[in-house]
Amino acid sequence: MLTKEKVRKTIDRLPDNFTVDQVIEELVVLNKIEEGLKDIEQGRVFTTDQVKKELKTWLK
Repeated sequence: MLTKEKVRKTIDRLPDNFTVDQVIEELVVLNKIEEGLKDIEQGRVFTTDQVKKELKTWLK
């Protein structure tokens, strides 16, 4: 879950002059990272072999 502190730290890492699009992009990335960490905690992950097998079917 995002917290104000994490959002503040993300914004603090931006340059002094930035666009709204840059802020949104950074917050989307931060949110995706948080979602991924939550997936890991809940065991919703795939092994490398599982991913390779799935990719083979997609790339046919």
